[in-house]
Parts: sequence; C-alpha cells; structure tokens
Amino acid sequence: MATGLLSERVKLLTASGRIGDNRCTMSIYNYLTIGSAVLMTFLVLIQTRGASLGAGLGGAGEVNTTRRGTDKTIFQITIVCGLVFSLSLILGVIVKP
Repeated sequence: MATGLLSERVKLLTASGRIGDNRCTMSIYNYLTIGSAVLMTFLVLIQTRGASLGAGLGGAGEVNTTRRGTDKTIFQITIVCGLVFSLSLILGVIVKP
C-alpha cells in the first residue's frame, strides 16, 4: 500500500508521469521572443544620437535634430522589433501548445 502511494506521488510531481521524461518544448513564440530581444538590444546599443558617456549621467546639453538616413532606419527597425517582441510575449502566454 505504501508503494502505491509513493508511485502516485511521483506521478503527480513529474509532468508526464515518468521520471526522466521532463522535456521542455519551445514554441515559435519563444524563439521570436529571444531573437527579437537580442536584436532589439543590439539596435538600442548602436543608436548614439551624438551623446557621450557624460550625457547619460546628465552632463550634456543636447540639441534635438531630426533623424535622417541610417539613424532613422535603425530607429524604425527598433520600433518594429519592439512590437514583434511584445506580440510574441502576449501570444506566447495566450496560445498554449
């Protein structure tokens, strides 16, 4: 009787009912989230906007200008990447595999 209770408890503790069969499957949303997070981090880091390290600490008076050329393109890609990241997080929570 004690062995049956122990085996039932082990089945409850493991996801599939078998020890050693705890495989974690990633959906396409997980891959999109990871990829867009890495890309967005890279894109944010390469956007300088003419500021040095002192500007990040509040020591610079910067003149606001319009974005042109590659600055504008990188900015727009960063926005799209942020949207993809947000949507993949939301869809990853809503849609269960």
